[in-house]
Amino acid sequence: MTTLSQTKELFRRADAVCFDVDSTVIKEEGIDELAKFCGVGDAVTEMTRKAMGGSMTFKRALTERLSIIRCSREQVNKLITDHPPQLTPGIRELVDRLHERNIKVFLISGGFRCIVEHVATQLNIPLHHVYANRLKFYFNGEYAGFDESQPTAESGGKGKVISMLKEQHGFKTVVMVGDGATDLEACPPASAFIGFGGNVVRPQVKERCSWYVTSFGELLKELEKI
Repeated sequence: MTTLSQTKELFRRADAVCFDVDSTVIKEEGIDELAKFCGVGDAVTEMTRKAMGGSMTFKRALTERLSIIRCSREQVNKLITDHPPQLTPGIRELVDRLHERNIKVFLISGGFRCIVEHVATQLNIPLHHVYANRLKFYFNGEYAGFDESQPTAESGGKGKVISMLKEQHGFKTVVMVGDGATDLEACPPASAFIGFGGNVVRPQVKERCSWYVTSFGELLKELEKI
């Protein structure tokens, strides 16, 4: 594991920074909000907790949660319109500063592309820099499952995306920022991991990373040192 000073140095000279979305870039867990909206909030929140804690495989947790929710396309669209994802304070400024420094920004999420694209647009992140799961619907709009071929549908999927980005773009230094177990396990191949506890603190993540922050202001401050 990199030391605190090494992690800060890698962040300052990163070629790319990859952010988790749920409970990191946005305040909520998208799947929990979708479940609440569809009237099955409690059952799904408990399963999300288990998934984030690493006590069941991500794919199994995703499959089981979605089989409870069974959301229609109309419900997903209405959720985004009526309850748009709430950006975490400071993320807009941080992404703007990274872009100014010509550091590429990616969103890598175990959540749903339709929600994550909405977030990317608010942050001026190109949609081809978004990696997330795709919901599938029948022609009549009813839930038909999710695209299991996406790397983000698997445990270890975020690491696969980072390996792919390094290969495709020739990035030497890629930093992952996130709140959960699936973010922590993306390092390696990520050069460094920064734990984020501004929305929810997950003890097993906090204990295992050398740099843990509770606000994006701390990252912004680090970039000012260059």
